[in-house]
Amino acid sequence: MEQDARRRLEDVLDREIAVARSLAQTLAAERTALTGDSPAAVEEKAAEKIRILETIEKLEAERRALYALPSGPGLAAAVAERWRALMELMAGCRAANEINGHIIHVRQHQIGQLIDIVRGGPALTYGPQGKTFAKALRALAQA
Repeated sequence: MEQDARRRLEDVLDREIAVARSLAQTLAAERTALTGDSPAAVEEKAAEKIRILETIEKLEAERRALYALPSGPGLAAAVAERWRALMELMAGCRAANEINGHIIHVRQHQIGQLIDIVRGGPALTYGPQGKTFAKALRALAQA
């Protein structure tokens, strides 16, 4: 029984590692899309990321169910290396996702500034000391 449980747990961890690698690739592609000029590419990569995260959640539930089964000390030792690899991959994915989130935040801020300029609101500029201040501009267009 322990051999079977170990084999099933190793299989789930191997699948989780493969999916985590796919997530890492998708996050890199998402970063490229975020710095590009195609909103459709951003939407596509975000949807792909969500699908992969759903798969990871399913595999995690399967893994947790296997951990709940009675097992001997050999089971933990057999999966330790895979677990460590999975945690390293997921830490990299978390960092990549945070970078992508920062890119999104910067883009939103830039768009907000552009909208303010088009509407004729105050634009933030920098003074000689590097501090920001609002400078009123004429509207570029009025409806």
